[in-house]
Amino acid sequence: MGEEQRAAPYRTMREWAGDERPRERLLEHGPGVLADAELLAILLRTGRRGENVVDLARRLLESLGGLRGLVRADPAALQRVDGLGPAKAAELAAAVELGRRVHALDPGEQPTLLRPEAVFDLLGPRLLGKTREEFYALPLDTKGRLLGGIAPVNGGSVNAVSIRAAETFRQAIVLEATSVILAHNHPSGDPRPSPQDIALTRELIRAGELLDIAVLDHVVIGARGFVSLRREGLAFDA
Repeated sequence: MGEEQRAAPYRTMREWAGDERPRERLLEHGPGVLADAELLAILLRTGRRGENVVDLARRLLESLGGLRGLVRADPAALQRVDGLGPAKAAELAAAVELGRRVHALDPGEQPTLLRPEAVFDLLGPRLLGKTREEFYALPLDTKGRLLGGIAPVNGGSVNAVSIRAAETFRQAIVLEATSVILAHNHPSGDPRPSPQDIALTRELIRAGELLDIAVLDHVVIGARGFVSLRREGLAFDA
């Protein structure tokens, strides 16, 4: 048998070059460049004696009939594959279920936030009784529907928030949003905007223009109501 026909020697993942390892390649280039077995290897994390994790992932896919078989397999079926114990089987089943739930999501279920009343309905209960300010930059699609989850950009003191434009627009950039709605609470209960609120809004409108992300409104939420800066002609008058 010629040298070129011999099987490549077994290598553990530690012997792979950094740019060959699935996790490092994903972090450097994104998940789209990875093969199915490499993505699966990241979930499996470790192989077994004499079989690295990528080879284990390839064998798993072959034994199940590819990704379609993996999606159909229950935890019991996964555990019948040599090298997969209860922990790995449970992790794979959980990942498959998450993917199934994401696929089933209906974009129409996401709230439309083109009116400040809708923003207040969404955030008011969440902010009720808060003793610190929370600032939100809610990313929207082209129809004004919320993209992603709801998380504050940054917490602040009892009567002030400290944020930067980079933090404000980070999620919108990641989710490729076309616009954002700004919102924050006043723990005092009085939703009237302060001069600092107005100045910050103007600053973020300008930053959004540079990023091609429109700031549609800034809603200040109090104990029993809200103020829309756009509706009041504050900061959006330029």
